[in-house]
Amino acid sequence: MAGAAPRTVICLLRNDLRYHDSEVLRWAQKNADYVIPLYCFDPRQYLKTYYYGFPKTGPHRLKFLLESVKDLRQTLKKKGSNLVVRKGNPEDVIHDLITELGTVAAVAFHEEATKEELDVEKALQRVCTQHGVKIQTFWASTLYHRDDLPFRDISRLPDVYTQFRKAVEAQAKVRPTVQMPDQLKPLAPGVEDGCIPVPEEFGQKDPLTDPRTAFPCSGGETQALMRLQHYFWDTNLVASYKETRNGLIGIDYSTKFAPWLALGCISPRYIYEQIRKYEKERTANQSTYWVIFELLWRDYFRFVALKYGTRIFLLKGLQDKEVPWKKDPKLFDAWKEGRTGVPFVDANMRELAATGFMSNRGRQNVASFLTKDLGLDWRMGAEWFEYLLVDYDACSNYGNWLYSAGIGNDPRENRKFNMIKQGLDYDSNGDYVRLWVPEIQCVKGGEIHTLWALSNAALSQAGIALGETYPLPVILAREWSRHINQKPNKRDHPPRGKKDPSDMPRQHKDRGVDFYFSRNKDLS
Repeated sequence: MAGAAPRTVICLLRNDLRYHDSEVLRWAQKNADYVIPLYCFDPRQYLKTYYYGFPKTGPHRLKFLLESVKDLRQTLKKKGSNLVVRKGNPEDVIHDLITELGTVAAVAFHEEATKEELDVEKALQRVCTQHGVKIQTFWASTLYHRDDLPFRDISRLPDVYTQFRKAVEAQAKVRPTVQMPDQLKPLAPGVEDGCIPVPEEFGQKDPLTDPRTAFPCSGGETQALMRLQHYFWDTNLVASYKETRNGLIGIDYSTKFAPWLALGCISPRYIYEQIRKYEKERTANQSTYWVIFELLWRDYFRFVALKYGTRIFLLKGLQDKEVPWKKDPKLFDAWKEGRTGVPFVDANMRELAATGFMSNRGRQNVASFLTKDLGLDWRMGAEWFEYLLVDYDACSNYGNWLYSAGIGNDPRENRKFNMIKQGLDYDSNGDYVRLWVPEIQCVKGGEIHTLWALSNAALSQAGIALGETYPLPVILAREWSRHINQKPNKRDHPPRGKKDPSDMPRQHKDRGVDFYFSRNKDLS
């Protein structure tokens, strides 16, 4: 092969901002003389949402993304490489690189599941075909590989999560993480690494960190791996995850992996391997299983997106169901600004606006309130979350909103959360509401969830004038009344909700858990 032209491979990185378990980088290392890890700040991701025109990428996610890009650049430098950064459409940037270098043999990337990302992939196919450059793709965004699902075709994916979970747990295996080289081949000569942009270039400011945040973390693979080390090995918090995961205050009530998973800073397969190692060396229980259970939900929504395509974004949802959704801007503004007069809803919405984060329990409640109590177009909520969530992931976000709206993957389509019962169950003393709605913090105990039921004297003593210092409720649901003046439930974090089958009869309740442990007996 002496005298052969050097081979350059461009690795387009998108939601896979890590070095560990990167099939794209490993393949490039084996098949090229020069490797160009590339990240493009695609201007289309900083425009407006499709239906309601909110900014597509908000300040908290942008900050987290910039931190993740910086961290990957530092990691790649330690491996003898660098991260090339450009602003522009990936297909245009890659066209220019192919033209400039003249040695590009292949473009490699991890495949995505939703329309905007798939449109980029089609455009890349056109560019590479035009230049006679090979395209090499991999699937790596899920715990279980797409090709390993026990369904002959994605069209056969079950429409109920439990059926999917049981089939996958019984018939599929998680592939091992790929071993990465200690060093990576260098960039091609003459390729400049480029500057990482600042928030102002996207018309935004770097947000301040609110001291009340439940997610005071930075973006990047380094921080993601440190979080896993902390949550699993340093504190053993993972062993009580199932009991604490419905918490509302502080960083350690849940894994908080979601923001890093959304950008691919941590691999779901790596989390799985660490769980299995933890179970072998420390303890295996319902909590360790529940981390995998939640990763499977994430997988499921991604596979649902593959099955249904753009239908996950449409008003009628997966069920093609006509619902007379409202588009009341005043009601929506009250919801998004945390001014509904329902303290548990308002606290969650204010936390989201201030920090870019909201607990899983909070998300289920505010989504139910918007769709079932207010009857507003579910896409208003989905796009507001798209704008603000630091852990926004198109498949999980839209899958969960369809689920809440009763037009997605839920056999109990008329399911509705009772805001007052939920508040009393999960914030029994009102501490979470007092943290985020300080104007009503002088109300003691669980009564803070039902201010409108308090006497004028009690309100006056707490310095509250309903309709003036704090809004009157925009709606009063009939089912709330039976929880007024009721002693709050002492279980701060009862294991209930969408992702927990605890409302099943006892003999069926933990079949998934029991199956997992019986299966594990045969595994190392």
